[in-house]
Amino acid sequence: MIHVHVVGTGLIGTSLGIALSANGTRVTLEDPSPTAVRLARDLLAGGLDADGEPDLVVVAAPPDVVATVVVAALRRFPSAVVTDVASVKESVLVDVLVSGAADGALDVTRYVGSHPMAGRERSGAAAARGDLFDGRPWVIVPHDRSSDAAVRAVRDLATSLGAAVRVMPAHEHDAAVAAVSHVPQLAASIVAACLRDLPESAVSLAGQGLRDVTRIAASDPRLWTQIIAGNALAVRDVLRQVSSQVDQVVGALDTLVDSDGEGSLGTLSRVLESGNLGHARIPGKHGSAPAVYEVVSVVVPDEPGALGRLFGDMGAAGINLEDLQLEHGFGQAVAVAEISVVPSAVEPLRAELARLGWRVHD
Repeated sequence: MIHVHVVGTGLIGTSLGIALSANGTRVTLEDPSPTAVRLARDLLAGGLDADGEPDLVVVAAPPDVVATVVVAALRRFPSAVVTDVASVKESVLVDVLVSGAADGALDVTRYVGSHPMAGRERSGAAAARGDLFDGRPWVIVPHDRSSDAAVRAVRDLATSLGAAVRVMPAHEHDAAVAAVSHVPQLAASIVAACLRDLPESAVSLAGQGLRDVTRIAASDPRLWTQIIAGNALAVRDVLRQVSSQVDQVVGALDTLVDSDGEGSLGTLSRVLESGNLGHARIPGKHGSAPAVYEVVSVVVPDEPGALGRLFGDMGAAGINLEDLQLEHGFGQAVAVAEISVVPSAVEPLRAELARLGWRVHD
């Protein structure tokens, strides 16, 4: 039986432990916080008995100490493969290789960086889930001296958890996550920060669009400060592109306010159309090419079992749910379920739900 030792029992480390333990893997846990590691154990993420050298060490420590913990694991477990799951890779790799150059006995061939592209707005072991990695990308980031056996061990770890493996060099990974993860986090936080001083009467009008844009603004600011600082160069470059487009929009609005607005509507339209094109590139269901769905809006009473009945009626009609958004009515005990389905299912779904007494919006 393979033995995996997880160092760091926050959201990712505990989720790893839960999933691996459920697969029959022997998992042992370690964390500087006795309370955190005991909670992870009680959540069935693994045991605290670390006797014997593990086959694989997964470092799930905070970004600012990851490299130090990786180096310590390479020294402590001289036969184990060591990986980390930090969301920044190049700075960690540089620090590990510098330590290897300073200490000729440190075997850096056993180190392979990795990054599961999975997470939640909540942090800590209490938020852990065994299915956190199902269907999610897991980037493996080997370096020039990583052994084939070490790369294979990390790949096997990711695939055993249901993740989709991608292999990238460290600098390419960091540039990619700056655009698809780190800057979106900052953008969500900036938009949400603008809500702080709005009167309650204004905030109460918020709909699903604002919730979508600001959802990740609820993430742990301490963790994200470390992540963004660790990828400062790539994040800065992407933010400059964002800033340039914001400046174009502000300039167009200035023209609308202060003069006849000539050319300003074209600028606004180009930015919005570029957004359409960028959004269309986001992978669709199961990581496949984006699909075109249509939305059927159904009024759902805010009561126990109502949403389940709706899903049951859809299933009985043989119609597959592709995506779902719920928007709660302002001051009303109802929600509007925006159900995404393939275009051919729209009319049959409308007819069947109406027949069963559901209020379907045109």
